[in-house]
Amino acid sequence: MTTLPAEQGDRKIVALNGRDYRWPSRTSVVVCFDGCDPDYIAAASAAGLVPTLDRMRRDGFAEIALAAMPTTTNTNNVSIVCGVPPAIHGVSGNYYIDRATGEEIMMLDDRPMTAETILSAFSQEGAAVVAITAKDKLRKALARNLRGIAFSSQHADETTMGEHGIIDVPGLVGRAVPDQYSEDLSLYVLDAGIALVAAKRPDLVYLSLSDYVQHKHAPGTPEADAFMVAVDERLAKLLDLGAVVGVVADHGMSDMSTAEGTPNVIYVGDRLEDAFGRGCAKVICPIADPFVRHHGALGGFVRVHMQRPDLDPAEVAAFLKGIDGIDDALLAQEACSRFDLPMDKEGDVAVIAHKGVALGARAADHDLSALAGKRLRSHGGLAEQPVPFLVSHPLDAAFTARARAGTLRNYDIFDAVLNGVEA
Repeated sequence: MTTLPAEQGDRKIVALNGRDYRWPSRTSVVVCFDGCDPDYIAAASAAGLVPTLDRMRRDGFAEIALAAMPTTTNTNNVSIVCGVPPAIHGVSGNYYIDRATGEEIMMLDDRPMTAETILSAFSQEGAAVVAITAKDKLRKALARNLRGIAFSSQHADETTMGEHGIIDVPGLVGRAVPDQYSEDLSLYVLDAGIALVAAKRPDLVYLSLSDYVQHKHAPGTPEADAFMVAVDERLAKLLDLGAVVGVVADHGMSDMSTAEGTPNVIYVGDRLEDAFGRGCAKVICPIADPFVRHHGALGGFVRVHMQRPDLDPAEVAAFLKGIDGIDDALLAQEACSRFDLPMDKEGDVAVIAHKGVALGARAADHDLSALAGKRLRSHGGLAEQPVPFLVSHPLDAAFTARARAGTLRNYDIFDAVLNGVEA
């Protein structure tokens, strides 16, 4: 990290991970709208329910960007706050096998990370920085080397000055901590962010929501629209406080159920054992996290690790490609090259489903009872890559031209908010 003289005025530039970021001229807020497939905004907008998002789309900047693969929460939140793809920051799933040790790891802190965050870089140069996430599983990653305020709404009643930089969050927000399985977990993030912007005028704020609603309710349903209204009202408050606001999603969301309403699942582990013998391979679902009630650890992407030295990954990939419902099966090097993934956490074969199809390990490994008869809605694959990318203020001509000339990524959002918005 290096701080250099600014080219315009007295705004410093912080260089990180191969990019230069200008010092914010006013409070700058990035909201990761977890699971917000573009269809949620389109449906709510068509119904006239989201005037703030409509205003951002009309008067600011609005495009569809691509999320990092696999389209999981940790992968993309870390991509966003680092401004780079997984190959650089080291996180390529919520759950993975360390190729060096063979250990299965659920990511609950910043240990897999191999890059610093934009948040920490600015905080170490003296900026007032706030990071709030719905789920505590992300907090330690977002707070990596951060000198500022960082907490989750899940455990907002347990904060200390030493670890989180703040105490008595419920007192700040004016209400108790919500249930972790509720839409209010996300709204609490926004309410806490609004309160801190009003009280402390921080330079840089990152607010990461939960996809609880999107896993349960399709775009345009009453429940989804009500949540969109609640988020839109809070975005309006941030704008009223004078903040520049960027909104992006970590991934979209797809219905992965049959016409009858049952989960439309290919259990890759079972298929492989039927074809190559019991114990032939280990299937890892990178979407797996402590909140499996959302999705039963089923998503559109899995990794296959060979457990027998005589089993050829190319043969396994060819077999999997022949299964109806599987879009592709890539050898490790090809997957890493195509999706900018770190090799040390990649399986021997990366498997991607068709839209509307979920992938799992073995049927015995997945408890779907929590779905309670509801349709399976999940993410992880290519179908969930398109995400909304909005900025509340117009972007300068150079950034706009650059953004629309190539592939815009969700992890370009800090670049847009800090470099594209004119002072």
